Amino acid sequence: MIGATANANEPVDKNILILGDSLSAGLGVNYDQAWPSLLQSRINEIGSSYSVINAGVSGDTTSGGISRLPRLLKKYSPEILILELGGNDGLRGTSLKAIEKNLRDMINSAQSSNITVLLIGVQLPPNYGALYTKGFEDIFSDLAKEYSLDLIQGSLKTMVNEGLMQSDGIHPNVLGHQQIEDIVWERLNKYLEK
Repeated sequence: MIGATANANEPVDKNILILGDSLSAGLGVNYDQAWPSLLQSRINEIGSSYSVINAGVSGDTTSGGISRLPRLLKKYSPEILILELGGNDGLRGTSLKAIEKNLRDMINSAQSSNITVLLIGVQLPPNYGALYTKGFEDIFSDLAKEYSLDLIQGSLKTMVNEGLMQSDGIHPNVLGHQQIEDIVWERLNKYLEK
């Protein structure tokens, strides 16, 4: 479900596109409790005219993101792209090279259109083995360094220990979404024109 959550009465001339999976789609919580909706509420509170376009689709992968991104960029012409994909690739054991290539292609596509990219780092549960898990997490930090991107990341272990996850241990609960929005806001705020 793609939704612009900006106040319909406000003139909106700048878009923030969130390209993600169930984390952005808000699986297991109400739509207005998911971090993209919370982000739009905070933007509205400061009187900014940015509209958050939530293109989170549960189950999406980096290859799905590649296929969806061109249409989304054309439709919404965002100034900022928050890229939150890769978790489902990792859970399926997708080749690390394929995940990296897909993320790289999306970053290049956005940056070639002068779109600021913020990358959300993804972590996997520890049962995927140390080698794959570390290689997977390194993709995000390596791309952030290479492209000088703000890397947004929290700790899955901390979120589990602090009771911020749903019973599946993969998706954040309401409090978890609030924490994610706080972390995203810290990185995003400096890019917003006041």
